[in-house]
Amino acid sequence: MKFPNLKAWWRGLFRKRRFNMLNATDNSEEWHIHLSPASIFAGAVAVVLTLFILILSLVAYSPILEFLPGYRTEADRSRENLIQNIIRLDSMERMMNDMLTYNENIGLIMEGKTPVARTLPASDSLRTSNKVLVMPSPEDSILRAQMEGDGPYSLAGDEGSSRRKVRESIQLMTPIEGIITEGFDIAAGRFGVKIAAAAGDRVAAVDGGTVVQSLWTPENGYTVILQHAQNLL
Repeated sequence: MKFPNLKAWWRGLFRKRRFNMLNATDNSEEWHIHLSPASIFAGAVAVVLTLFILILSLVAYSPILEFLPGYRTEADRSRENLIQNIIRLDSMERMMNDMLTYNENIGLIMEGKTPVARTLPASDSLRTSNKVLVMPSPEDSILRAQMEGDGPYSLAGDEGSSRRKVRESIQLMTPIEGIITEGFDIAAGRFGVKIAAAAGDRVAAVDGGTVVQSLWTPENGYTVILQHAQNLL
């Protein structure tokens, strides 16, 4: 159908037409509907958009592409799994490195030594971590001596001069009754005293304080470190 001008064409776009279904035997009407060209176009656009959103959702949130032949081979899947496992191992190694560094630094601090920093090589993170000794500079040593001493920069303030006297007069409780099997020996790496006690005996703290570390190792079993008053561990 031809329209004489644009206005008439626009009116015809929204003019409803009658679509009916006839019986082929007696030519009687069985069903009909009134539609305009604009409503047919809008319905087609809605169906296309619905199908597009449905297909996009299936592709994004379901493994439907895995079933398409040739999309991803078994080698690609194995490679992705291998990369994910390497990332997990790298994260676990870094966590273990931090834990080992923390434990070693606690031991070095108790001995009065300089803490050790661990670094992982950037080229291969799966190799054994290297130990780097952080040497203090002369300025750091002077500042540390001033802060640990009894001068104006002392962390303890006026209590620095009497700290040793207070430490000598402090009263500590007996943690457990038993027989000493190993004594304190820095050269042998024993920073405590091992006591053989009866099974089921409760281990008490020597004084009030805060738990700064609690762990278990196959070599030493359960280990708990408490920070007491007067800078006692």
